Amino acid sequence: MRTRPWAITRSFAVIGLGVGISLIGCRPTDQIIGFHADTDSAVVQDLAITDAVADSQRVRPDLRALTYNTHLFFDTVCDSGRCTPSDFEQVPTMQAFTTKADAVATALRGLSADVIALQEIENQTALDALRGRLRDLYPTVVLGETGLPGSIDVAVLGAGSLLLVRTHRSQTLTRPDGSTTSFTRELLEVHMMIKGRRVVMFAAHFRSKVSDDPGRRLAEAQAARDIVLKTAAEFPDAVVLLGGDLNDTPGSPPLDAMESAPNLMRVAKDRPAASVATYSFNGTEQAIDHLFVARTARVSYVAGSASAQHDSNRFGLAGSDHAALLADFALH
Repeated sequence: MRTRPWAITRSFAVIGLGVGISLIGCRPTDQIIGFHADTDSAVVQDLAITDAVADSQRVRPDLRALTYNTHLFFDTVCDSGRCTPSDFEQVPTMQAFTTKADAVATALRGLSADVIALQEIENQTALDALRGRLRDLYPTVVLGETGLPGSIDVAVLGAGSLLLVRTHRSQTLTRPDGSTTSFTRELLEVHMMIKGRRVVMFAAHFRSKVSDDPGRRLAEAQAARDIVLKTAAEFPDAVVLLGGDLNDTPGSPPLDAMESAPNLMRVAKDRPAASVATYSFNGTEQAIDHLFVARTARVSYVAGSASAQHDSNRFGLAGSDHAALLADFALH
């Protein structure tokens, strides 16, 4: 998608009641948080996006949603005490951290989504780096922090005012063998007022296939499905979305569990597989990042709009090994 230069904010000051959510070992929690900040802008370069479906010349949709795994967006502090090149947590230089934040923010700005689910954000410092660059677009910025040192967490950005935050990681999940577990990362639920409508975005990041635990991933999918549908029933006039790196492909047990609910739609199912692939594993492109919408009379998916968004010269987006998944919706 060809985009014109935009302005991005450079100020990192935050004025408001809070900068994120960090809740562990408690019941699913409701919180109300507000943000306000001044901005200072600068012009950035165009970002070329390849999929013609997302061409910037088309009519602006009522609502655009995006999910994107930023890939190990760590800050410059070693929190785990184990940050050698062979360890999981990495410590970038300040220059590398700034370059990463610039690239991710530029990519997000170019895609013009109204609501975004992010994955692999280490902590509030990393999220604040994006907040400072995107403050003019996204007054709602919420982190789903697990509180573990050197963890990679989820976040939500929204182009509207924040109404409500719920977290679900403390919920007990049950694997097919009867053993219990929990969400690998926070299942973050953020309610916003966007364009006069309550919009709910769930940000998810299910168990990866490294040292695989497929039963846990299936349990996450079943629980996320039930939680999303419960929220949709509680707020029947809301637009309820889930976006995330679910670490599995269409036809897998976790995706089948979510798609088995008649009132929950995976929006990319009408698109060719190559158009919605978000990750390349051993040279094979796979769709592991997904967007779901709760079916109601108040919202409908714009057929054919789902598309993977990546740099013009590589598969991933803005330095990530993942492409982003974008989709448009009509409000009724």
